[in-house]
Amino acid sequence: MTNTATLALVGDRSPNVVSHTRIPLLLDALAERDRLVLDAYWIPSEDAEAEGAVRGFDAVWVLPGSPYRSEAGVLAAVRTARQEGIPFLGTCGGFQYALLEYARNVCGLTRAAHAETDPGAEDPLIEALACSLAGHEAPVVLEPGSLAQSVIGSARTVERYVCAYGPSRHLDTLRAAGLRFSGHDEDGQVRVAELPDHPFFLATLFQPELAGDGSRPHPVVRALARAAAGHAGSRAVQPV
Repeated sequence: MTNTATLALVGDRSPNVVSHTRIPLLLDALAERDRLVLDAYWIPSEDAEAEGAVRGFDAVWVLPGSPYRSEAGVLAAVRTARQEGIPFLGTCGGFQYALLEYARNVCGLTRAAHAETDPGAEDPLIEALACSLAGHEAPVVLEPGSLAQSVIGSARTVERYVCAYGPSRHLDTLRAAGLRFSGHDEDGQVRVAELPDHPFFLATLFQPELAGDGSRPHPVVRALARAAAGHAGSRAVQPV
C-alpha cells in the first residue's frame, strides 16, 4: 500500500543550492523505497507571508537558503506548523529560524535576531560560528530518549553541514520554555532541537538531505515523510 501526503517546501528555490536540487531525488526514493508519496509544493518565502500559507499541508520543511527573501514568511511558516501540530522539519537555515521563531513568539524575546540579516542587532540569537561548518562533516551526539535519537537509531552520528551561523545565547530561556536541545557537537554546541509535546517537530543545523547520493533518504527525511503520512491518515478519518 502506498501512502500519499502533501508537503510544503518553504524556501527560495535555487539551482545553486545543493539541498534544493536533492529534493526530487529524495521524493523519488521515498516513493520507490518506502512507498511514501509526498505531493510536494515549493512555497517561496515571500508567499509564505500569506495567512495560512502552509495550513492544510501534512508536513512543512523549511529548507536551507538563508538569507531568505522574506524572514517574516519563514517565521510565519514555522509558527503555523508549531501551533497547529503539523509535522515540521527545519534544516540549516530552517533550524536557525525555528529557534528564532520560538524565541520571539514563545519566550517573548522580541528583539532576538539573526546576525546574517541584521549584523548590527542588539540581541543576536543566531551569530556567525567561531569556525564555519561550510563543506564539513562532523560528529553529533544525540540525547537518549529524544526524537532525534529514536529517528536516527544511534547515540552518535556524523553529518554534513553547509553553514556558518548557529545559536549563541538565550539557550537556557528556550530550554525552560519547552524546547529540547537533543543533539550537540563534541564541544557541546547545539546542533539539534525538538519539541517533545509536538507530534513531530525537529530542526537540525546539519543537512540530512545531503547524505549519500540521494538514493537512500536519511532517517530524518524518512521520519518526516512517515509523520506526514500519519498526519494525512488522521485527517482522512476525521468526521465531516
